Amino acid sequence: MAFDTAGFEQADSYRYMPISEHGLIGDLRTTALVGTNGTIDWYCCPRFDSPSVFGAILDADRGGSFELAAEVPTRTRQFYFPDTNVLITRFFAADGVAEIQDFMPVADESSETARHRLIRRVICVRGTLPFRARIAPRFGYGAEAHTTHLEGHAAVFRSPSLTLALTATAPLESDGLDVWSHFKLLEGESHVFALDQIGDNVPARSCPRAEAQEQADATVRFWRHWLAGSQYHGRWREMVHRSALVLKLLTYAPTGAIVAAPTTSLPEQIGGGRNWDYRYVWVRDAAFCVYAMLRLGFTSEAEAFMGFLGERGIMRGTGASGPLQIMYGIDGRSELPEYELSHLEGYLGSAPVRVGNAATGQLQLDIYGALIDSIYLYDKWGQPISSARWDEVGAMADWLCEHWDQPDEGIWETRGGRRDFVYSRLMCWVALERAMRMANRRGLPADLPRWRESRDAIYRQIMQRGWSVERGAFVQALDDSVLDASLLMMPMAKFISPTDPKWLSTLDALTTDLVSDSLVYRYDPTASPDGLHGSEGTFSICSFWYVEALARAGRLEEARLAFEKMLTYANHLGLFAEEIGPTGEQLGNFPQAFTHLSLISAAFNLDRALG
Repeated sequence: MAFDTAGFEQADSYRYMPISEHGLIGDLRTTALVGTNGTIDWYCCPRFDSPSVFGAILDADRGGSFELAAEVPTRTRQFYFPDTNVLITRFFAADGVAEIQDFMPVADESSETARHRLIRRVICVRGTLPFRARIAPRFGYGAEAHTTHLEGHAAVFRSPSLTLALTATAPLESDGLDVWSHFKLLEGESHVFALDQIGDNVPARSCPRAEAQEQADATVRFWRHWLAGSQYHGRWREMVHRSALVLKLLTYAPTGAIVAAPTTSLPEQIGGGRNWDYRYVWVRDAAFCVYAMLRLGFTSEAEAFMGFLGERGIMRGTGASGPLQIMYGIDGRSELPEYELSHLEGYLGSAPVRVGNAATGQLQLDIYGALIDSIYLYDKWGQPISSARWDEVGAMADWLCEHWDQPDEGIWETRGGRRDFVYSRLMCWVALERAMRMANRRGLPADLPRWRESRDAIYRQIMQRGWSVERGAFVQALDDSVLDASLLMMPMAKFISPTDPKWLSTLDALTTDLVSDSLVYRYDPTASPDGLHGSEGTFSICSFWYVEALARAGRLEEARLAFEKMLTYANHLGLFAEEIGPTGEQLGNFPQAFTHLSLISAAFNLDRALG
């Protein structure tokens, strides 16, 4: 059925902020999206993958939100307190200027039982401004009933699965379901709203102004201390550091897991059905994050992820897809059943809203290359890996020798059947090549003749059957003619020289077929059906891969221009969603780790090439 997106968006634009009109705050366990209008419309508690408490971004009526805004016409601007993840939204009105400071204090990083607190400070900095607040939680993705008990300046929201307490310095009112407040601030005055997770034996706590100031100062110190570990001092320091802060926000501190994005079901096409839950650990995405963090000098995040792999036995699986599956829960669980929330209309009507991810059972052979490459880099730039990790690497390499030459679902998780994707073969080559490097450098035991035989067989197959004479390019699948942007990784993976004539011809073909004003499509779904309905925007990680491929090929002016153009598609805070739509709008889950890690890599390598 056709979907009239233009009419729907026009009618409903007042109900939904554009995806890009949000900032992200978090405490290394969960996050919240704060709109430029001052409303929190996405917040899951107590973890990334918990059901939403505020989910208005997926259903403006039933999702729930925490509204905080001036009661007079205003202009708003949003920015981060420099070098932190403390978000400030400023309101400019005829009679005054005020700001909201939003943050989540970071507790002991190793604790899984730490309490979660979300603090909102409203401060009038000039003149006078009237404000309103409305706290309307909708537990369990809007499906769980709750009660509200109000006593003075505190309210307790209780549902079967979660209890939250709101404390405020402003007067509160309630109708037994929601809580609201109306107040006026004069210059220098402020109010504080704090939302806490509580339990049967964990009482609510107040949050007076002095305590809120102390926690704000502590949160600023935490983020600045962390960011001070960066070793990047290049041309795009501000954008690179913002991307690093995003990647840190997407880590789950108690286990070392790294989620692909903090949201679910934000659409790749308005009105389309390509809506997925990204609040899990994709082996590929997390491994690439480790690479980006190591590039910047952040070894503790890489060490924590290695701990996640080891302590939860991630690399010792025995499933049908081999030692690894493509994704895991943030606690290491392997079952992530996918289901739809039919009671939610989806962002701008883009149903279905999904929880869980059925791609868990797919075979994606490229993840072995991504993971072993990250382990190789950690062993090189971080700490030498343990004997137990090496045993697991060796077992994966041995498994690949037996299983690399088979079709799979590929990096893009297509649902149209398995194929012989060239990118999957490429990353199998990477897995074996990096394992051999580690073995040789450290003198570790390995069946090197067997690994070398398989590695070389993969190379020959790609060169013979992954190259299309007709297209003058490497192609998406063996003996095929369709192009795929994932092959931009070929020179970055050191499979082929970035100035090899075959690669330069491929780069030209990709530019002609898949590039639009520096933006890169993953592939053409009409030429290569992927089993899904609808279309999608350009994929931002591919756009940054394109920048890096140009730079490595020596086309530095083109690379720099493409990079600068890509930066114009970031939102006002420097954040990127998964994709960019036809008119520059951000689409898909937001913000996306894949995009920000590729920005870091592109900036690092382009800066080095420019000298």
